[in-house]
Amino acid sequence: MTVLEQAVESELRIVDYDLHGIVGVRLVGAAPGDVAAVDAQLGPIQGALRREPDIVVHFVERLDLRGPLRYVGLDDAAFADDAFVVFTGRSRARRAAKLSFEEIGGRCELVCESGAPAVPLLLAIINISALARGVVPLHASAFSYRGTDVLVTGWAKGGKTEALLSFMEQGAQYIGDEWIYIRPDDGHMVGIPEPIRIWDWHLDDLPHYRERLPGGARRRLRTIKQGRALARSVGSSQGGRGVLDRIDVLMQRQLNVRVPPHKLFGADRCVLDGSLDLVFLALSHAEETITVEAADPDEIASRMVASCEYELLDLTGAYLKSLFAFPGARSEALERPRQAYGALLGRALRGRSAYVIRHPFPARIPSFFEAMEPVVVGAEP
Repeated sequence: MTVLEQAVESELRIVDYDLHGIVGVRLVGAAPGDVAAVDAQLGPIQGALRREPDIVVHFVERLDLRGPLRYVGLDDAAFADDAFVVFTGRSRARRAAKLSFEEIGGRCELVCESGAPAVPLLLAIINISALARGVVPLHASAFSYRGTDVLVTGWAKGGKTEALLSFMEQGAQYIGDEWIYIRPDDGHMVGIPEPIRIWDWHLDDLPHYRERLPGGARRRLRTIKQGRALARSVGSSQGGRGVLDRIDVLMQRQLNVRVPPHKLFGADRCVLDGSLDLVFLALSHAEETITVEAADPDEIASRMVASCEYELLDLTGAYLKSLFAFPGARSEALERPRQAYGALLGRALRGRSAYVIRHPFPARIPSFFEAMEPVVVGAEP
C-alpha cells in the first residue's frame, strides 16, 4: 500500500509540494499551522504530484519512541532505542522530529510533531535529494533582464540579494533568491518563491517597497528601531555603554523581515524559470569601490563547492550526531556531497560567461545595477 493509499484510508490530510519536478514533498496529517510553516519554508509551490513523493513528512501529536531519550549535545538532538530525534522551536513551542539519515537522497520519511515552527532540516534534505538526482542546488539569486538570464552566487551575506533587488528595481523578472536549482547538461535553472529577507537598510534605498510590506512587518521594524534609539539614549545619559552596546547589536541583527517575492514585485514578474546565460560571483571587500572583472567559471565552481557544503552544516552536524547514536547507520548521500557538488557544478558552469563583482558592504543597491548592467546588456543573446 502506498503512502497516499494509507493516508486516504485513514482520512489524513494530504498536501503536496512540487519543486519543478525535481523533488516532490508530501505532508500527511498536517494541521493548517503545519502547512503554513512549510509554505514559509518553500513558498507557494503546492501542487498535486503525479508520482510518488521523494520526501514524506508525517505529522503526529507526539512521537512514539521506544526507550528513554538520551541527548547528543545540549538540547537539539537525542536518540531513543529505535530512532534519532532533532528538536525545533523553544520552550513550550519545542517539537521533536525523527528521521533516518540512511534514507536521505532516496525515498525519505520524517515524522514531525505537529505545531513546530518549521520542519527541521527540510530544505537541506530537499537539496541533497536534488543533488542525488543530478540537479545542482546553488546558494544564489537569479533574474532575467532584457533577455539575459543572470545567476549571482557567492558566500552568505555576499551581496546576492542586493544585486537581485537592483535589477528588479529596473524591471527585471524574478527567478529566485537564496536557492537556485540548475540542470548541468542544458543550463536550465529554476527558483522557488520562498520569502526574501529584506533588511531595513534595503528599504532606505528602495522606500516604495516599504509600503508593500505587511502591516505587521512594518510595525516590527519600527519597534526595533525605536528600541535601538532608546538603548542609545539611555547609554549616552549614563555615560557608558557595556550591556547596552550588546543589546543594540542584537537588535540591529533583527532589523529584517521575510516577504514573499510576489508581494514585492508582483506575481507577473515572478517567472521562477530561466537559462544560465551569465554568472556573477559576488564578493564583499574592504574597499569603497565596486568593480566588475571577467572571471574563470571553473574557479567560481571550485569556490562555490565550499559554500554549498557550508550551507549543509546543520544537516551534516545532525548526521554526525546520529552516527554517535547509531554508528552503523551511514548515509551514502551525506558521506560525499563535496564530490557530487564538484562534478555537477563544474559541468553546470563550464564554458559560461562569468564575472566577479567586488563591492563594499553594505553598498547602495543602485550601485550594483550601475556596475553590472553594461556587462548584462553586452551579454544579450
